[in-house]
Amino acid sequence: MFRRQTWLRKSIVMQPEQTVKEFFVIISGRVKVTRINPDTGKEFILFLLGPGDGFDIIPLLNGKEHNVSFVAMDDLEVLSASFNTVHDWIKKHPEFNRAFLPYLGKHIRLISNLAFDLALHDTGTRLMKLFLQHTVQSNPRPRLNLINDLSNEELAGMIGSVRVVVSRYLQKLKKEGIVIARRGKLEVKDLHALVKKIEHHVKLNAKHSG
Repeated sequence: MFRRQTWLRKSIVMQPEQTVKEFFVIISGRVKVTRINPDTGKEFILFLLGPGDGFDIIPLLNGKEHNVSFVAMDDLEVLSASFNTVHDWIKKHPEFNRAFLPYLGKHIRLISNLAFDLALHDTGTRLMKLFLQHTVQSNPRPRLNLINDLSNEELAGMIGSVRVVVSRYLQKLKKEGIVIARRGKLEVKDLHALVKKIEHHVKLNAKHSG
């Protein structure tokens, strides 16, 4: 029913016209979901997906092409099946919806939050919220999940900014001891300070927009 497929890092997994054909579940590696501005060539990263995530959910539900591309950020291993196969499997296993619907809701909420942040928050706030969104608790310190080795340009692509602006804000966070870099990977050193700084920025943004 499902078959195993692999792609090398930086390979294009799916173009928009292919999004109505197959559904994929990631076994290992990461995928970025992107849209490219045809006039400027600027990339906007909608999501980063990791092991356990499925794509593309929207065409699976409505049967229409999704105007996004999927690119492997690491060597990628997935399980794939045709939409018809997945639809038949869902019909035969209705209990699957108990896990699928909350997962779908999470992605809808992420899109909603992204639109809200782009409209109301400055770049620094959006960058800090991105770090908080991808932070998971671990010892000896919180860990950045999926985004810890992204370039400044890729981080900018996730928050609708540009590399030079993200670099400036990132240097501020490093100087304040909130974020550190070890062996080319970012870590959140002071989660409490990050949360407090976000709250402060949100209040300032609300005051200036009021």
